[in-house]
Amino acid sequence: MNFEQILPIIDKYKPQGQGGLIGILQHAQEIYGYLPQDLILYIAEKTDISAAKIYGVVTFYSQFRTKPVGKHLVMVCQGTACHVTGSRPVEDAIAEYLGISEGETTKDGLFTLQSVACLGCCSLAPAMMIGEETYGKLTPASARKIIEGLKI
Repeated sequence: MNFEQILPIIDKYKPQGQGGLIGILQHAQEIYGYLPQDLILYIAEKTDISAAKIYGVVTFYSQFRTKPVGKHLVMVCQGTACHVTGSRPVEDAIAEYLGISEGETTKDGLFTLQSVACLGCCSLAPAMMIGEETYGKLTPASARKIIEGLKI
């Protein structure tokens, strides 16, 4: 994989040292879709930040992915408000409908299912986010219907 597209971003954030790392990683993920090991090693080489430190940041923050995701990343909130209002049955219904478990991608590459600690929209609990769109007040049936509509 050619990582030259990230060089201008590295040049922009490198003067900030480790403080610029999250910006570099966010842009890299935007460009490449995820952060494969080779890309982490490339960033380490170009920034003089150890690969171990970069990998630590990548695995600490849930926004970063080390595996490719489907066209639709389905993030189901499991925060307190969502949990007590039924997010687990919603996630289970989505997983069953798609035939995958949390953290997996469908064989056709359309959907990846991910549990997240909080989406920050407690008033919509239970909630999920797909791309930039937030869906709230979900039931297992309404969540399946939303997913079904995206299969087209």
